[in-house]
Amino acid sequence: MKWVISMAKKIIIVGSGITAITAIKSIREIDLDSEIYLIGEENFYPYTRIKLSKSLFNNLEENNILIQKKEWYEQNNVKILINTKVVSIDSTSHEVSLFDGSKLSYDKLLLANGASNNVPPIDGINMNGVYTLRGLNDALNIKENLNDGANVIVLGGGILGLEMAFILHQHNIKVTIIELCPRLMPRQLDDKASEILKSKIQDCGIQILTNTGVNKIIGTDNKVEGILTNDDVELKCDIVIHSTGIKPNMDLILNTDIKKERGILVNNKMETNIKDIYAAGDIAEFENQVIGLWNIAMSQGKVAGYNISGHDAIYEKITPVTMLNAFGISLFSMGCIEESPSTKVLLYEDINGVGYKKIFIKSNKIIGAIVIGDARRSPLLKSAIEKELPLDEINLSSITVDELLDKLKK
Repeated sequence: MKWVISMAKKIIIVGSGITAITAIKSIREIDLDSEIYLIGEENFYPYTRIKLSKSLFNNLEENNILIQKKEWYEQNNVKILINTKVVSIDSTSHEVSLFDGSKLSYDKLLLANGASNNVPPIDGINMNGVYTLRGLNDALNIKENLNDGANVIVLGGGILGLEMAFILHQHNIKVTIIELCPRLMPRQLDDKASEILKSKIQDCGIQILTNTGVNKIIGTDNKVEGILTNDDVELKCDIVIHSTGIKPNMDLILNTDIKKERGILVNNKMETNIKDIYAAGDIAEFENQVIGLWNIAMSQGKVAGYNISGHDAIYEKITPVTMLNAFGISLFSMGCIEESPSTKVLLYEDINGVGYKKIFIKSNKIIGAIVIGDARRSPLLKSAIEKELPLDEINLSSITVDELLDKLKK
C-alpha cells in the first residue's frame, strides 16, 4: 500500500476517548512529524469507559482503566492537555480558544468530544443521591456513596441500565428497574424476547416496572428518599441512577457554520461541511444516525485519522450489535428487528421459554436477528448480516432456524 505523506503541521483533537486514540494511531501510521494536540475536559488521561460499571467494586482507579499508558503519548509525540475545555472554534483563522483565553492554531481539527447522558426532565433530578454513569468521576461518586444495604432505583431499561443493575445485584444491593417503554431494551428486542429477559431478571429478585414514568424524585434536605411514579406510587430508595440515552456534546459548535442535526453531519471520510474540520464517534451523525457504540467510535476514528493524514479512507457503515451476558442469560441482537420490512421471519422457541431465536430476512438476505440462550452461533448471523450474504441457493420455505445456521456455517 502506498501512503500519501501528510503536509499537516498541527493537528488538534478535541476529546479524549477511544475515537481520539484510534485517530492518533492512524495518523502516526502515516505521519510521524506533525504536531498532535489532544485536548480533554476531564482531569484524567483517556480511559476505557466501557469498563466503568464492571470496575465499580474493583480497583476503580485511573491507571487501571487507561486506554494507553501515560508514557505512550510522549512516545508518539502527542501533547496532551487534560482538564482543559475548548470553548470556541474559528474556522476562518483556523484557531480554537481555550477556557483560559489562550488560543491554539490548527491545520486539521478533529471533533471527537463524544456525548453525555441525557438528563431526564424530572422534578428533583439534581438532588444529592441522583447519579448517572458516563465518566470516571461519575463512577467514583457512585462508589463513594454506595453503602451496604443501599436501595437503588435504576431509571432506564436499556443495555447500560441493565448492566448497572446486574453489577449492583451481584454485590447484594437491592435494585429496582424502571422503564418508560412497555418493554426492556425496546430498540434491540421484540415483545417476546423482552419478556424472557424480564422474567430472568425478576427471578434474581429484582423488581421491574415497565410502562412507568417518574413524576418526581422525593427527599428532605436535598437528599433522595424515593421516587413518585406517574401512577402516584411512592417507591423508597437511597440512590437513583439514570440511564436514559445519550446526546452529542454540541455546545462547542453552536456558534459556528458546522452543519448539524442530532449530531455533527459528516460524510464517509468523517469530513464536516467546513474544510479541515472532521468529526467522529458519538458526536458524529452519519446517514441520519448517531450510534454511541465503542466499535463504531473506533472505526470512525480510524477513518478520520487516515484522511487527516492525507490517506484516502472511506467509512463503511457498521451494523450495531448488542450483547448482554447477565442475570444467567446470554443475549444477542443485531440489525433490523422489525417484522414489517421483512419478507420472511424464522422463529425458534424452546419448550422452557428460555431459548429464543428470531431471524429477519428481506430479499433473500438476513437483515436482523435476536438470540437468547445459546448465543454461540450468533457470530454466523453477525457475519451474514454484515456481508449481506445472499441466501438465493437456500430453500427458505420450510427451513428451521438451526438448519439455516448449519448452512451458514458451511
